[in-house]
Amino acid sequence: MLYPSIDSLLLKIDSKYSLVSVAAKRAREMQIKDNCMIAKPVSHKSVGRALEEIYSGKLSYDHSSEVK
Repeated sequence: MLYPSIDSLLLKIDSKYSLVSVAAKRAREMQIKDNCMIAKPVSHKSVGRALEEIYSGKLSYDHSSEVK
């Protein structure tokens, strides 16, 4: 089973597209800097760790920063 679940992540970020964008950007950042904000992540991969950060509330998405 996927941890954290998609349903629980969609409670934090409202759309799947935004969720994927935020997680991918953070995963790329973690690959370069290796600075995970979670003490003991479950996942060994950077995308999984990014999703865990979103689930824990340490990483979020602000709609007001969108380009219009």
